[in-house]
Amino acid sequence: KDVSCLMVDTLPDLEVISKGQCFPLYVYEKRQGVQHDFFAEEDTEYVRRDALTNWALQECQIRYGPSVTKEDIFYYVYGLLHSPDYRTRFAADLKKMLPRIPFVDSQNDFWAFSQAGRELAHWHVDYELVDPWPVEEVVDGSPREVDKLYRVEKMRFAKNPDGSPDKTTIFYNPFITLQGIPLEAYDYVVNGKSAIEWVMDRYQVKVDKDSGSRNDPNTWSEDPRYIVELV
Repeated sequence: KDVSCLMVDTLPDLEVISKGQCFPLYVYEKRQGVQHDFFAEEDTEYVRRDALTNWALQECQIRYGPSVTKEDIFYYVYGLLHSPDYRTRFAADLKKMLPRIPFVDSQNDFWAFSQAGRELAHWHVDYELVDPWPVEEVVDGSPREVDKLYRVEKMRFAKNPDGSPDKTTIFYNPFITLQGIPLEAYDYVVNGKSAIEWVMDRYQVKVDKDSGSRNDPNTWSEDPRYIVELV
């Protein structure tokens, strides 16, 4: 498989990315012989350590300036791993071994990758905190039970006169239609499919034919608007 990486802000499961490996910014070591103080404002049972080495910090400061921090290096690595040029150039090696992180030639290149990695981390980790795009949410009628207003069974696109899908409009359920979706949004492609279409595909009620088990995304959050806000 091609290389992939994703930043998260919680301890990830092994299968977040298939058999993935986690490279944290910090590690936490348990203090030896220290009893937990339940009245302390901070947890005194564990001590936080930098996961990046002092050697890496020293080498980067020599090359790119004394202001470089370990956090800057952390985001530099993240930005570099998303570089199309890097992924293309080392594609064969990246399928067989852990990525090797080079030192770029110039200070400007280092900070460009570090800033790009920092911005990517924001969009990858904090995507649920951004203001949603002002899509027009048209509500036509309402179910007898209010909690079913946002229930989704299977989303689908509207149709153009020629029968092709009109991706500016999504029929969310019998009561809600989302209109005014910019077609540029579909340029955001993940593994060969736009992110919106992934949500439409995965956030639908499915019943496994063999086991009869029911997969219902409406139960994945206590917020009834979670799925519509995700779109």
